[in-house]
Amino acid sequence: MGKVKKSKRRSDSWIGVLLFLAAGAACGMILGLFIDKTGAIELPFGRYMLLLAGLLLTLYAAMFIQIIIHEAGHLVFGLATGYEFLSFRVASFMWVRTDGGMKLRRLSIAGTGGQCLLAPPDMKDGKIPYVLYNLGGSLMNLISAALFAVLSLFCRGLPYPETAFLLLAVIGIGFALTNGIPLRMGTIDNDGRNVISLGKSPAALRSFWVQMKVNEMQTRGIRIKDMPPEWFRLPEDGELGNSMVAVEAVLYANRLMDERRFDEAAALIDRLGSMDTGIVGVHMGLLRCDRIYCGLLKGEDVSHMRTKEQLRFEKQMKNYLSVVRTEYARLLLEEKDGAKAEKLRLNFERLAKSFPFESEAESERELMERARAAQEAGA
Repeated sequence: MGKVKKSKRRSDSWIGVLLFLAAGAACGMILGLFIDKTGAIELPFGRYMLLLAGLLLTLYAAMFIQIIIHEAGHLVFGLATGYEFLSFRVASFMWVRTDGGMKLRRLSIAGTGGQCLLAPPDMKDGKIPYVLYNLGGSLMNLISAALFAVLSLFCRGLPYPETAFLLLAVIGIGFALTNGIPLRMGTIDNDGRNVISLGKSPAALRSFWVQMKVNEMQTRGIRIKDMPPEWFRLPEDGELGNSMVAVEAVLYANRLMDERRFDEAAALIDRLGSMDTGIVGVHMGLLRCDRIYCGLLKGEDVSHMRTKEQLRFEKQMKNYLSVVRTEYARLLLEEKDGAKAEKLRLNFERLAKSFPFESEAESERELMERARAAQEAGA
């Protein structure tokens, strides 16, 4: 079973790579046609390089626009099926709805270019609408691609607008395919794969609802330890192959950490790490951060936990508060470097000011204080 899953993940990666390569090749052809039609190759070298730079900026802008369109699709189709707006993120910029109105925050998650979070409607007979919300982004990319393709036809003879619209159309199709075809893209399951997971079992749909309710409560400033206990269920081992159900195990471990039940959290994370589960890479990486922190508090040697894969993940997520907290604890309790730890604490406070979830920042701050107390007790 494990070998089959690993083989499937590798095939997913190859499909994703091929889709990106195909989109890149199509964009290259469009740019090549532009250069050929305009005779740009005959321009002086300086002007030619300036033109290439402008085309690359156009390509980057097209990708950025399609990310916004994709997340807007989740928003539109989500609102149409009974969800309520919570936050809208593009790159690391996140607009969050709070009691005091809309606020701009910063959050970066490896493997994601954006994210639209909505509060789900109440479950009825164990069901909520989920297909349109999850596939809304891909649908909006396809709709926009068709629109941009038509606009390019109206711009024949105008090289710049025609090229820009064609790039927008191709990238829109690329976004629709890479998000709509069920795949695990790096450390994250894409929208199509989420729909498949949700359709497999009522437990997956309940997990999806709980995950979104947790997001809603965190947005409102409620800590995970203070949320309804019936939301937090540890799935049976046989259920953990479903990536959506596996999120429940992650949330269960998160609650143990917020309740300061470190031994139980460490034991659970060790068990999850020894199994072939559907836990996505970004969640597993954050769980390993928690495990390292628990080990540091107990005076364990955590060097074997800091694998190349984990260090690479922590570098990608270096501005995520739990990653900063874990490194702070390591500097204090393992390296005994108070000066470096203090610099990291100041960086934590800087990041916390723009972090979207104040309750999570509060919890992480307490964990840093616990590490400081452990360091002082052992001094």
